[in-house]
Amino acid sequence: MRLRSCHTVLGALCLGSLSLGCGPDMGPDVDLGAPAGALATQEAEAVSTSGITSHFSQWLSANGYGTYDFARKDLSGGSYGGKSSASDTVVNQPVIFIHGNSDKAIGTGTAGQTGWNASIEYFQSRGYKTSELYAMTWGPANALLSAQQYHSKTHVMRVRKFIEAVKAYTGASKVDIITHSMGVTLARKAILGGTATDALEGGQYNVGSPLTDSVDTFVGIAGANLGLTNCYTAGATTPTCGATNGLFPGSWAGAGPSNYLKNLQSSRGYEGAYRYALYSTADEVVGYGGIVYGEYTSRIPGQTGEKVYTGYPYGHFNSKDLTGEVQYNMVKSHLIP
Repeated sequence: MRLRSCHTVLGALCLGSLSLGCGPDMGPDVDLGAPAGALATQEAEAVSTSGITSHFSQWLSANGYGTYDFARKDLSGGSYGGKSSASDTVVNQPVIFIHGNSDKAIGTGTAGQTGWNASIEYFQSRGYKTSELYAMTWGPANALLSAQQYHSKTHVMRVRKFIEAVKAYTGASKVDIITHSMGVTLARKAILGGTATDALEGGQYNVGSPLTDSVDTFVGIAGANLGLTNCYTAGATTPTCGATNGLFPGSWAGAGPSNYLKNLQSSRGYEGAYRYALYSTADEVVGYGGIVYGEYTSRIPGQTGEKVYTGYPYGHFNSKDLTGEVQYNMVKSHLIP
């Protein structure tokens, strides 16, 4: 199946029971008066929703990655990428896309699940092939379950193994990684490696050695690297806002963020040779102008640079869906247009 649609994201999307960024405390830069459907309306080129290629799928099974279910055949648009055959060459440095909470690899018209359609379309327009663009779905792709998602062992290791698999499959010396929302913090740990703890999945585990030397450019879009102020107001009452592996920013300045986020902040520059943040102070999910205890939560410590938007139409999802050209320039030329 191939999808051609004009996708729509509402101005204020409430995810699960967290209701992140919804209501009067969203921040002054968010235009609640914008007409529904106005935030993300662009004609999409056809992007396959049928999943990774059979060649990539067979390679994954033959090389020990079958248990990670990167194909996600249970979802339409559950994955993307792969060679058409053994003779399909990889010329451009492979780009790996990691989505956010409740989203999926390729969008199929559901609000809040636009996937990486727009980015993939732009990269294709600049000469990239399916064998050079990769995405998978790390979570349940269900907004009703968004408050239950956290930086679990399963999610971290699925992202980690996908990065390793794409690099090995393509034979590339380095890959580029573009991430969004919770995908930013999942991918940062997947690259950082080292130990982590998940009490719900057996306690301490080892992610592996750092992948820093395997990553050329890392782009973090609308991430919550210092946590979410919404999690402060709600309290560490859900897995997503947890004080151990969630996005809890701490009860006061200096008391946080969560243990998981502290680990990510303990080092700098490990995400890749070039590290970029891309975000909007009008983000309706992050809220509060993107500020957590006086700092922009979407900034990456030691970042090479950043691209910041301050208003409509750039919110949480459009910072991803309307910035294909920016992402391309960061990855291909290491420039911020």
